[in-house]
Amino acid sequence: MPNEVLEKVRPLLAKIAERATATDTDGAVPPETIAELKAAGVFRMLQPEKFGGMEGNPVDFYEVVRAVSGACGSTGWVTSVLGVHPWQLALFDARAQEEVWGEDPDTLVSSAYAPVGRLRQVDGGYELSGRWSFSSGCGHASWVLVGALLTGSAGKPVDVITLLLPRPDYRIEEVWDVIGLRGTASNDILVDKVFVPAHRTIRNFDQARLRGPGQAVNTGPLYRMPFASIFTSTITAPIIGAVGGCYSAYISAMRNRTRLSLGGGRYAEDEFAHVAVARAASEIDAATLQMDRNIAELYDHVVQGEELPDELRLRTRRDQVRGTERVLEAIDILFKTAGGNSLKRGNPIERSWRDAHAGSVHVANDVERALAMYGRNEFGFVVEDSLM
Repeated sequence: MPNEVLEKVRPLLAKIAERATATDTDGAVPPETIAELKAAGVFRMLQPEKFGGMEGNPVDFYEVVRAVSGACGSTGWVTSVLGVHPWQLALFDARAQEEVWGEDPDTLVSSAYAPVGRLRQVDGGYELSGRWSFSSGCGHASWVLVGALLTGSAGKPVDVITLLLPRPDYRIEEVWDVIGLRGTASNDILVDKVFVPAHRTIRNFDQARLRGPGQAVNTGPLYRMPFASIFTSTITAPIIGAVGGCYSAYISAMRNRTRLSLGGGRYAEDEFAHVAVARAASEIDAATLQMDRNIAELYDHVVQGEELPDELRLRTRRDQVRGTERVLEAIDILFKTAGGNSLKRGNPIERSWRDAHAGSVHVANDVERALAMYGRNEFGFVVEDSLM
């Protein structure tokens, strides 16, 4: 079936690309871009039909993310992260979903998942305090998801919990000043002793095991997908997209460029350039194809009501981290062979190189951990991890 949202997004890409320099310089995605993406339905792709969403195939969502990221890496990153939260919110208690979407189904939610919050159990829920970093696109959101550790009587952690807070309950501190993904405005979230009712929480243990109170009302196959597969793919998809966009910009820029050294001549006629382009293109294709194959197979399993094989979940993680590695190799080839011109700030090659490398340090791209889990399973050992 055609990706209808992608068809609506394609006419927006030229404008998003035109705004990319300002997005990078100003440190935030412009509100008009978010409004255009909302109107195209991007942020409702993984949202329950019950709340005006499309409840669609995640393969289509990642295809849109890659397209937007090809025009602007920061915009694609924010699109991916804000766009995946409706999927997670659908796992929460129906009361929490009603609070977020009841009046406005276009309401956006940001996140900061590190379990650094301080929890105190109180009647009906929790008292929460803390400071979280890296909440991408939080300025466009009216709610936030944050992580916290629940400790027992001995002071030892007994559970990891994700909590949902409305905008009046937290403060955003603008601290984002980095080398890549500058336009994501991934600022800090500050909370001081606010009450969070129990229905606005979900245990990470339950989420990892494909259980959640929201599944009682959102019974479609999309909400039986593994959090680890959906969330980590949400991080790699914009990286692949940014590098794919860089590749297109590279071909366009280098096609008519003349070498000023090494004997001169047109760059496009250099056989070594042909090899470099082939290597980069192959890595981008491999990352894209493996990611889409794995997500499609997972989705097919849940549509058929079948149990998800551990082998498939681990393969999805394996190829997700390798996908990031592959496109980093591709963009390094492009950056190096573009010569000194790639160093000039503001050109798409330089900006995409920074964005891709910045995205690669996200915890979802812990390559050795993901590959070790896959290898351990291949040798017959039990793998128990919330990110498989």
